Amino acid sequence: MTRVDFAVDEHVATVTLSDGENRFNPDFLNAFLDILDEVETTTDATTLLVTSAHEKIFSNGIDLEWIVPVIQQNDLARAKAFFYLLNRMFKRLVTYPLVTVAAISGHAFAGGAILCCAFDFRFMRSDRGFFCFPEVDLGIPFLPGMNAILKKAMPMYMVEYMQYTGVRLTANQCVEHHIVHNALPMEALMAETRAFAMAINKRRPVVAEMKKRLNQPIVHALDITDVPYIESGQFNIG
Repeated sequence: MTRVDFAVDEHVATVTLSDGENRFNPDFLNAFLDILDEVETTTDATTLLVTSAHEKIFSNGIDLEWIVPVIQQNDLARAKAFFYLLNRMFKRLVTYPLVTVAAISGHAFAGGAILCCAFDFRFMRSDRGFFCFPEVDLGIPFLPGMNAILKKAMPMYMVEYMQYTGVRLTANQCVEHHIVHNALPMEALMAETRAFAMAINKRRPVVAEMKKRLNQPIVHALDITDVPYIESGQFNIG
C-alpha cells in the first residue's frame, strides 16, 4: 500500500497521506520524508499542499499499537530512535524550502494536530473533524520541540488550554482562535486550499532563509536529543 504520494500542478505539489488514519510509525514517517525529498529534488514546485485520503481523518498521530509494545518491552533504544525520527520529520517541515499548506480534511488528534501546526498555513474541514491534544489523558508529556511547534501556530493561551484540558475544537473554533486560516465544508476545502496555494509562488532560497530565521528556536528545540521522560518511566499510557 502506498502510504504517501504526490502530484504536481504548475508550481504546487499536492501530497496525499494514504495510510488509513495516517498514524506515525517508522514506516509512515520514512515514507513521508522520502516524498518530501522527492518533491524538493525532482520538481520545481514552490508550494507544498498536504491532505489526507481518509474520509474523516487527517492524522491520528503516534501509532499507539506500534509504540506501546515497544515501551512495555522497555526497548528504550527503539523508542528513542522513533522520537528522533519524529523530530526529524517535524524539523524537515519547519525548514522546508517551499511554502507549506495543510488541508485538514478530518480529525487531527495528538501528533496529527502537532503535524498541522508545523505547516505555514492551515485550512480545515468545517463539517467533520476535531482538532485535539489528548496527551494529558494518555500520559504523554510533550517534547520540547513539540511545544515549540505549537507556539509557532497557536496563541499561548490556547496552547495551555488545549494541553491541560484535552478539549476538542471544531474547525470554526480553530478559526476563532487563529489556529487555522479558514474553515470550509469538504466540497469546498480542496478548491479553496489549492487556490490559496496557487496564489503563492515564492523563490525557494528566499523561503528557506526566512524559515531558517523565523524557526530557529523550533529547530534548536527539535535538536535536543535526550528523551528523559522515557528513561525515567514517565511515559505511561492509559
